This record gives sequence, C-alpha cells and structure tokens, in this order.
Amino acid sequence: MTLVAGVDSSTQSCKVVVLDAETGKLVREGRAGHPDGTEVHPDHWWQALSEAFDDAGGLADVSALSVGGQQHGMVLLDHAGNVVRPALLWNDTRSAAASAALTDEVGADDFARRTGLVPVASFTITKIRWVRDHEPDLADRVAAVALPHDWLTWRLRGYGPAASSPLGPNLDQLTTDRSDASGTGYWSPSADDYDLELFKLAFGRDAREATGKAGPGDSGTVILPRVLGPGEAAGEIHPVCFGSPAELSGQSGSNSAGAGRAGSGPRILLGAGAGDNAAAALGLGAKAGDVVVSVGTSGTMFSVASQAVADPSGTVAGFADASGEYLPIAVTLNAARVLSSVAGILGVDFDELSRLALDADPGAGGVVLVPYFEGERTPNLPHAKASIHGLSIASSTRGNFARAAIEGMLCGLSGGLDSLRAQGSPATRLLLIGGAVQNPAVQAIAAQVFDLPVVVPSPGEYVARGAAVQAAWARSGTRPAWPVAVDAAPDPDFHPEIRQNYLRASRHIDPGD
Repeated sequence: MTLVAGVDSSTQSCKVVVLDAETGKLVREGRAGHPDGTEVHPDHWWQALSEAFDDAGGLADVSALSVGGQQHGMVLLDHAGNVVRPALLWNDTRSAAASAALTDEVGADDFARRTGLVPVASFTITKIRWVRDHEPDLADRVAAVALPHDWLTWRLRGYGPAASSPLGPNLDQLTTDRSDASGTGYWSPSADDYDLELFKLAFGRDAREATGKAGPGDSGTVILPRVLGPGEAAGEIHPVCFGSPAELSGQSGSNSAGAGRAGSGPRILLGAGAGDNAAAALGLGAKAGDVVVSVGTSGTMFSVASQAVADPSGTVAGFADASGEYLPIAVTLNAARVLSSVAGILGVDFDELSRLALDADPGAGGVVLVPYFEGERTPNLPHAKASIHGLSIASSTRGNFARAAIEGMLCGLSGGLDSLRAQGSPATRLLLIGGAVQNPAVQAIAAQVFDLPVVVPSPGEYVARGAAVQAAWARSGTRPAWPVAVDAAPDPDFHPEIRQNYLRASRHIDPGD
C-alpha cells in the first residue's frame, strides 16, 4: 500500500491524515492544538506539526505530504530567516482602518478588477499596511512576507534560521500556491501573477517573486513566495525534519517512527500546499457547479468556477482554487452559534432543538429570526443585531422558535449563495459540511430553504484530505478521484415562502451605529 499524508494547520489546531494513495481510505490520523489568540508566533505551528506527526504514527511509510493552512496570516521574515513578529491571523481586525485606507487609495472597482477582492481586515495586504504604519522599525527588517502554509512548507524542506535549520535562510526557496496567494490582496487570479504595485502601495517597498535559487543578498527588495501550479511539487521533506520538526527549533520533541537524523529517513515528496477552503474543495472532490456551504462558527460558501470573479461590492472574494479553476467565496458571521444561542434560550440540547423544529411546520407559523447576533458580513451590516418577527399568540411556540432559528441561519447562508450566483457562479448541487449539519433538522430544512439538491458528506477532515490529494497528485502526476462518502441526501422539498418571509423581515433591520 502506498501512503500519502495531508496536513490542516488551522487557527485552532494541526491535523494530520495518512491515506491510501490509491483509494483515499483513511489509515490513521493525529492532531495537536494551537494557542488561542489573533496573533501567534509560527514556532507554535511548527511544534504542533511535530506533535501531530507523532500522534499520527510518524511518516516512515509515507511517500508524499502536503500542507493546507489557514489563509491570510502574515508571516514576516528577516534576512536571517527569523520571524520578525508574531503572525497576525485572519481574525485579527486591528487593520480595519488600513483596509479602508487602501480601498480609498485604489478604489473598490479597481481593487476587485486587479485582485478579485476588496480589502477587509482579514486580508494580508491590510496587515502589512498596519505594520508599516504602526511598527516601522520592524517593517524595516522585513526581507520576505509569507503565509502560514508557505512557512511550514519552507521549514519542512529544511530552510529557516541558520541556527535551527540544515539548509539555512534561503528566502528564494519560499513557495506558495495560487489559492493561498489569491487571499493576500496583492496577487491577481485573472493575471496569475503578483500585483507588485499594490504590494508597494501597501508596504512602501519594492517586492519580487522568489526565484527558487540562491538569493542575490540584501537588496532592500521584499521577497514573496514563488507561486506553484496545481499538482506541482515544492520539493522534498529534509531528512532532519522527518522525525520531529521540533528538533529544528532546538526543542526536545519526540522522534516519530525512530527516524529523524540528518541523512536518514525515506524520500518524502512535498506538495505545493493550499489555502484551507481550496484544500477542502479538493478533499470533497468539488467540481464546476458545486457549491460548498460550511456551517461552523461562521458560515462559508464557495463554488468552483471556470472564470475569475471580481465583485466591487466586496461581498464575494474572487479567490483562485488549487486545481487551476477559481473559488469565489462569501462569508457570514452567524452560523452554528445561532443554534447554540437559541438552544440555550429554550433550555434544550441540540437533539431536542432538532425534534422541536421538525415538529413545527415549514415557515414556523410566520415566525422569522434574522440572526445577526454578531452583526453581519453578508450583507455588510457589522453593527446590526438579531431580531425576531411575525409573533402572535398562536405562533409563539417552542417549536416555531426552534424552527425559526434553523430557517434563519440557513436563509442567511442562502444570501451568500445569491451573491455567488449574481457573480455568474454556476450552482447545480449544494454540499453541506460542518459540525452543525449533522443535526437532522438542519439537513431537512436545508432541502426546504435551498432550491438545489442537497448532499451531506460524511464528517471528515476535508482540508487535510485535500492536502493529501495534492500530495498524491504531485507524486503521480494525476489528480486522484477518491470517492467521498455521503451521510445524507434529503429529498428536495423547496418551500419558497420560507425565504420570502425572511427577505421581507430582513428589510426592516436597523443597521446600527
């Protein structure tokens, strides 16, 4: 059996899956936690990667590996390969003013045309502007800007600070892929290239793409990772990294599978890596016409499209994917927490919430919850609050409240689907993933809210699985077509009045201050 591995280095944790390269069947897996916070030193990711490798039984029998990672995180390196400051993560919003300034300077239409997105605080370009303005002494030390998966891939290949890496600080060996590059705000999916003028506008210094060779020395020009194509390999895992990446940091971590000494260990090919949503699309086998709706703390909707998207409203970010296509994406702030909040109000668990909702009729007797508990991003109402509508003596039942919570959450997500369709994204099938979708009421009501066939894949680590797809692709030269198990495919039962009532209620929302 030939084995490949995939890594999901997310905000909360690092997950590793080891799969059969021929069938995609899970053989073993491991995980380790990341620190909380909106800024994290990358060394914590490195240590967690080591622990997750160990927890997964090591890599002694693995032929190829790839890393999927949280998008947008800003990793700044100096000429010696040292991390200049803790990485600012996607959920660090201190750069909100910087995003507004960049939009004013360039214009939303021009930004969308050039990069497929309009700046918000999540994106890397706003974070480098913030560092330029608030930490100028640190900004002067920056020799390279990378993303989380870029940095982990670079370290696995043996590069890094001279004192803790076998190959030293060759910044020209930094690599990324088009999916992660497209979330920076200074790379163009339509041109398939960096927009170096935008980088200079944001950071105040010239930049260039890494060459893949020995660098020319300190020229004052910032290095950006070389962008690899779908199925391309970044290189190989250095033998020192095989046993325990922690050894490169001077930490004591254990030694997976009894290997890990310089010059020992098997040849392990290293794929290009990908951003987390693009990796999930690979793991799900998503194709043109598929819309993936992920119901987590926030809601994420993305589709596989054959054309680049540019939405000057900023509602849809026109990312690239990891297969050579495009991955337009919309995000809502209110998803699974809507259900937990209402379950708490009703004093029930999720099973009872489901039972109450399924006992109520579609449309919840006219009761509508517009669930903007945390404000909202799609639509852009950051200061709005949740509200409930359509109450009467007869309709004020526990069942209608439970159903209104699920209908409201799903109607909010369907607004993201509308935004994707408005940008020309095809939509023929909806793949529903995330912990909350295991609730039977969520599955049944989704088939009533969305006017698409709904499929619920079996729970799994789809980001890590997608990274393993990349690893197998780099190894064989062919993208594998592994089957994806399906837990449910509820019968289509579209009730347009649910969404109509929701839209009517949402028109009366107070946008807040």
